[in-house]
Amino acid sequence: MQITVLGKSPSWQDAGGACSGYLLQERDSALLIDCGNGVFSKLRRFCDYVDVGAVLISHLHADHFLDLIPFAYALTYAPRQQPVPVAGWPGTIKPARPQLYAPAGATEFFRHVVGCWGSEDLIENAFALREYDAPDEVAIGPFTVRFCEVPHYTPTYAVQVAANGGGRLTYSADCSPNDDLVAFARDSDVLLIEATLPRPERTGVRGHLTPAEAGEVGRLARARQLVLTHFSDELDSDWARSEAAGAFGNGVELAHEGAVYTI
Repeated sequence: MQITVLGKSPSWQDAGGACSGYLLQERDSALLIDCGNGVFSKLRRFCDYVDVGAVLISHLHADHFLDLIPFAYALTYAPRQQPVPVAGWPGTIKPARPQLYAPAGATEFFRHVVGCWGSEDLIENAFALREYDAPDEVAIGPFTVRFCEVPHYTPTYAVQVAANGGGRLTYSADCSPNDDLVAFARDSDVLLIEATLPRPERTGVRGHLTPAEAGEVGRLARARQLVLTHFSDELDSDWARSEAAGAFGNGVELAHEGAVYTI
């Protein structure tokens, strides 16, 4: 299984960057986890969007789902997707319609968002939308996907993916420190974990991790490889790596766009 980082920014994009998006590929199958601002254009550098079999959204914050909208427009209006010949494309009776897995309540949520300016059913017409909840387990082509709810400001799910019974990727999504993620990520081959904050939230209301906290989760979970993500280009990368590695007790990777990890 190959994992390509399409975007690793937090809720605002790095210069020239994209928010959360990770492309998983196993032979001819492609699964996109999260599709935040800027991810759709990054996706097209690595994979034809009509070849994406499924998209999985960890939670309904804009930096994790917003580029579903341009993705949906492409699936709806691109010449290749039309039933009749258009601009050199021959027409098709089977336009691409990827599966879309999103948390409970997503259907009404997407209708509300898109309905503010256009057809409220844009997303559910472009994708085959299915709502999930923990502890659901779903099979998506060669991928087996499990979910674990983690504490954040809105219902949010860490995601674990294995391909053909092989190694496991655990993606933390966004969360505050919690024991459920540690247990869920136990012995993961790759733990892709958010490290958003230079310090804990001053309000005391937690929703994200610091690099040191991310490293501690990796150590307790006995992850084989720890990759930090969801941090800004304004955060000192050497400091973040040092903080995480000190808590993890081993070397730590920092996600960057185009980075590839293989399990």
